[in-house]
Amino acid sequence: MRHLKMAVMTGAFLLAATIVGCASGPEFTKSSEKSTSAIRGAEEVGASKVPNAALHLQLAKEELNRAKELDTKGKKEEAVSMLSRAEADAELAVALSHEEKEKTEAAQAVERVRKLREDNRSSPERSQP
Repeated sequence: MRHLKMAVMTGAFLLAATIVGCASGPEFTKSSEKSTSAIRGAEEVGASKVPNAALHLQLAKEELNRAKELDTKGKKEEAVSMLSRAEADAELAVALSHEEKEKTEAAQAVERVRKLREDNRSSPERSQP
């Protein structure tokens, strides 16, 4: 009887451990896909060409690799946390890329306005005899 109780308890423990282990597997996969997608998005908007964005893109890639290492070592919670950091850094890289593009466009618009004003000032002088 005692052996039966021990066997049932051991079986229940192993089942619980398996369920917990499997439960974190899909979460890691889903988070990994989101992080990889965010990194790909940052690359597509040209984050590697903007110094601050490139830094965060590189961090995201390193964090993704570190998360994979942690997952391999069975440190699921740490791996998922690292994936969150990777995704956040990739999203920041995208935002910094957009900011740089907007700054460039704004500077170009200011330059066009300056040129138009300059042209308008010189136009009336040309039309007078």
